Amino acid sequence: MISSLQAEDLADSAGGLRLTVRKAVMHDIPPLLDLINGYAARGVMLPRTEFALSEAIRDFTVILSGEKLLGCGALHFYSPALGEIRSLAVSEQARTLGVGRKLVGALVTEAQEYELDAAFAFTYVAEFFRKVGFHVVDRGVLPLKAWKDCVRCPKFQACDEIAVLRILRPARWNADVWQVSAPDDRLIQIPIPQKV
Repeated sequence: MISSLQAEDLADSAGGLRLTVRKAVMHDIPPLLDLINGYAARGVMLPRTEFALSEAIRDFTVILSGEKLLGCGALHFYSPALGEIRSLAVSEQARTLGVGRKLVGALVTEAQEYELDAAFAFTYVAEFFRKVGFHVVDRGVLPLKAWKDCVRCPKFQACDEIAVLRILRPARWNADVWQVSAPDDRLIQIPIPQKV
């Protein structure tokens, strides 16, 4: 599992920088707060508190160059079959380094290692998620408890985020379907999980 890897096991280089992908630790909280709350101030993410990050630190994966935090993301579990990729943020300086793609890749790998059937996210950048294997879905197909953070969002009554979903274990999905939008805006069908 990712959580058992050493930082050097996932070191990579991009743009001449040596990047390290690892699970977050407590001393990452101040730069995580700066990155996430910087985006929250612009209205594109929910703000986080030190307390909330402390509670959820095991959900987070970070990418660093040396000691500098370049990006973060969290995998939050909602059921034995479904997890959310959330708090995905990349520093402005790292946008062209593939940090977002590496983060999502690490989080999807973690979801697969935990044997989740699917991962979803709420996003403003659906095209990015399409490039990493997700499909746009109607938010109504997601379980209601996935919306628990929505009730404290200032945009709750007029949400403009897009729900995206990636099937991780197709063999565990049956013929009952969810309607999913393909890149050309056609609806495609994604089956719902089988009861095992």
